[in-house]
Amino acid sequence: MTGLYIHIPFCATRCSYCDFYSQTDSALLSDYVEALIREMHLRRGEITDTVGTIYFGGGTPSLLSPRELEHILDEACRLFPLSSDAEITLEANPDDLTQAYTQEIAALPINRISMGAQSFRDEDLRFLNRRHSSRQVYEAVDHCRHVGLTNLSIDLIYGLPEQTPARWQDNITAICSIAPPHISAYHLIYEEGTSLTRMLRTGKIREVEEDVSLEFFRMLREQLTEAGYEHYEISNFARPNRHSRHNSSYWNDAPFLGLGPSAHSFDGKCTRRANVADLRRYLAAIAEGEAPYSKEILSANERYNETLMTRLRTAQGLPISLIEERFGAKRAEECLQAVAPFVRNGLLAKHEDGRIRLTERGIFLSDSIISELFIV
Repeated sequence: MTGLYIHIPFCATRCSYCDFYSQTDSALLSDYVEALIREMHLRRGEITDTVGTIYFGGGTPSLLSPRELEHILDEACRLFPLSSDAEITLEANPDDLTQAYTQEIAALPINRISMGAQSFRDEDLRFLNRRHSSRQVYEAVDHCRHVGLTNLSIDLIYGLPEQTPARWQDNITAICSIAPPHISAYHLIYEEGTSLTRMLRTGKIREVEEDVSLEFFRMLREQLTEAGYEHYEISNFARPNRHSRHNSSYWNDAPFLGLGPSAHSFDGKCTRRANVADLRRYLAAIAEGEAPYSKEILSANERYNETLMTRLRTAQGLPISLIEERFGAKRAEECLQAVAPFVRNGLLAKHEDGRIRLTERGIFLSDSIISELFIV
């Protein structure tokens, strides 16, 4: 099925680590909602298959009012063939998920909430320039569950400067006490142009040591698997049958349509498209009946590298039969030769079903392993 991604490029405040396209001036939010709907109309012909997932990402989609969300969803459901069991996710900040807000969005087709908690320690939240408190995370979870929004995903960030195993354990203990169906945990990344990176370069903070980061990841993986979560993708854990269907479509090369500035689209074959990352240019172009974008046609080697990267990140692993089907028997044999040293070193495993998977040791070194397998 096709996925539909809807980007909401507005935030109340800018987090210190974030490089996603967004802005803190929401004066154009109402105009933007109408432009999104016009882009849907302009690009409705690009979706010919059933839409299985809709994902509101950002930015902060929970800055939209329930009425604005309803307006967007009504048009999406009218313009695109939507599956009867479509997964519809709203990314949200905990402080936006008040009792009144959750009651209103519970009446919409939204059936999954992805909550950016990031930490259960207030000092971490202040450092990351998050606008919520740890208490508000617990309150938001209660509000969601009270109105039947029980399909929750909660994000965490680890590897903060001066973070210790004991402090990280506080977060693991907290997330296990809440026991959401889905957990995403990402290592802090120092992205170019962020205030966090400027602090690093001026010596105000220091990166956490690599061996400590690996210990954080080991702690998380061990305790969540013991608690009954499936580690189904490097950064994602879920209860059985609670995997993120939308994100899984990215890892399995399903087509998706991205709406809004900076949103990306993929035809499921070799063509990627990126909308302009500029709100005012986007609004002006949409008003003229155009959707401004750049397009990239992936080469065979680029498609091969993407296949390796996405499939090896998942617990399902990389089927060698898929490499042969897409790229030929010679490339499949070359792939087997390339992975052989990692199999011997215990970082990759070749299973009887013909799949290559990261071992537990390999998961900790996944980025370097996958990059070494790339064709350059």
